[in-house]
Amino acid sequence: MKVFGKSDLFSLVHDFFKAYLPHQRRASVHTIRSYSNALEYLFDFVKEQKGIGLSKLTFEMIDHNIISDFLDMLENRGCSIATRNQRLHCIRAFYEYAANMEPTVIAFKTEIAKIPVKKQDTVKSVKHMSESAVKALLETPDTTGEKGLRDRTLFVLLYDSAARIQEILDVRICDIRFGDVPTAILHGKGSKVRTVPIMKKTADHIEKYLQIFHPGTNRYCEDFLFYVLHEGQKKRMNENTVRKLLQKYGEIAKLKCSEIPDNIHPHLLRHSRAMHLYHHGMDLTLISQWLGHAALETTLVYAYADTEQKRKAIESATKSSNTLRSEDSVSRYTIDDDLTLKRLCGLR
Repeated sequence: MKVFGKSDLFSLVHDFFKAYLPHQRRASVHTIRSYSNALEYLFDFVKEQKGIGLSKLTFEMIDHNIISDFLDMLENRGCSIATRNQRLHCIRAFYEYAANMEPTVIAFKTEIAKIPVKKQDTVKSVKHMSESAVKALLETPDTTGEKGLRDRTLFVLLYDSAARIQEILDVRICDIRFGDVPTAILHGKGSKVRTVPIMKKTADHIEKYLQIFHPGTNRYCEDFLFYVLHEGQKKRMNENTVRKLLQKYGEIAKLKCSEIPDNIHPHLLRHSRAMHLYHHGMDLTLISQWLGHAALETTLVYAYADTEQKRKAIESATKSSNTLRSEDSVSRYTIDDDLTLKRLCGLR
């Protein structure tokens, strides 16, 4: 078992998550989870790069170069610039705390300050999958086995609800309402709660899933809908687990459907559902409420993306000799023990 020293990395991580964030800053559960995800992913990345166990990690191993590589990796896997910047903010917040508690960390905090926040485009582009690609992905898990049934149910609900991954993993059995109009209650950012309709087929998937994974449990139970077993106890499923599952099934589905992108992540399903709803005529105001956006302006990105798609389609259908294809005539849109250590320190 690792023994913490006074200025040990994980001693400060432990205090950051177990004392500072919940009791001094009084941060919400969602905020703490966001910070823990950022540090957990960073530590996993560094240990893989260094080829060592998690308990061997030190401040000296985490310089601005390896953090920059980590942030680039996030983008390469499909994360947005906003997500990249948010992860950097969380890492900086920890180093700010660590430097205040232990002066020897100030030099490492200075290292992190060398990494700039990345500037976002004026108009964001939205990456999404085609409906045929989504269909191929959702049909990949083999539902004759228990894990396949669980994975397909998870993916179907994730896509159908257009929810954020943490919202789906926070869903409890009592949050699913069956009947003529099935719904799911989602607990979003800023402790906001919203109810979204789900398709009858999605509800059917959940019904079958409950029979296998929650047998005999009543519909008012507050157990997490999706869970993993740890030492015989049900624990909330981790976001990273879902990412790995999606990537695994995505690679399999790509063998049958070339439209499947190389990097599949949970937010891609959210974007895809929103774009498909928009393509089928749903009003942006309603989509904004569906997604839980605080402002309609956030949802306008789907309209910009759809406009750019239409421009490309028109261009491809226009002969190259046509003056409309001239570059000057059109203004274009720019549009081992690792798990235990994580739990002890509040990373899980």
